[in-house]
Amino acid sequence: MTQQLNLANAVTVSRILLVPVFLVVLLSGIPAPCGDVAAAAVFVLAAATDKLDGYIARRRRSVTALGQFLDPLADKLLVAAALIALVGQQRVAAWIATVIIVREVAVSGLRAVAASQGVSIPADRYGKLKTALQTVYIVYVLVPTGDIARSLGVPLAVATAVAWILAALVVVVTLASGARYFLSARGVVRLPGGATR
Repeated sequence: MTQQLNLANAVTVSRILLVPVFLVVLLSGIPAPCGDVAAAAVFVLAAATDKLDGYIARRRRSVTALGQFLDPLADKLLVAAALIALVGQQRVAAWIATVIIVREVAVSGLRAVAASQGVSIPADRYGKLKTALQTVYIVYVLVPTGDIARSLGVPLAVATAVAWILAALVVVVTLASGARYFLSARGVVRLPGGATR
């Protein structure tokens, strides 16, 4: 276990610890737009550690089973916390958050079943694309895009349309990447009630 607790995994843990910090900043009632910008900055900092821990793990050749488990878990905790908070503020549609969170729970369940059978399911490139799009969407919702659009002379409808386009992309890629995980697990992981092919 001691060998699993390396620098890359410590960075991943720091991403998990930034989740409550992000929520405090977002929900503390700091006047807009300062509160939103500060929350977006914390979210971006937390999201950036995803690239950092991966770089460190590859650079030091210290990829571990613990890291492969914690890395996607940290991403899911950060995204789920942000979406739930933004739904509470009526800035993200509840159905969008539901689709994303249900997918994340399903994939986490698949990973848990795989781990119990000694199989590791690391994030693939489509999962990483999904995480990147979710990050962009959440940051877009967090920052005062309406104020920015008005200052640039862009109609507010354009800013709203961009938000919906991003949301649609996120939902499609989230569902597609989730389906890939389950298809890839066929023949490798024995799901409850099923048999390994």
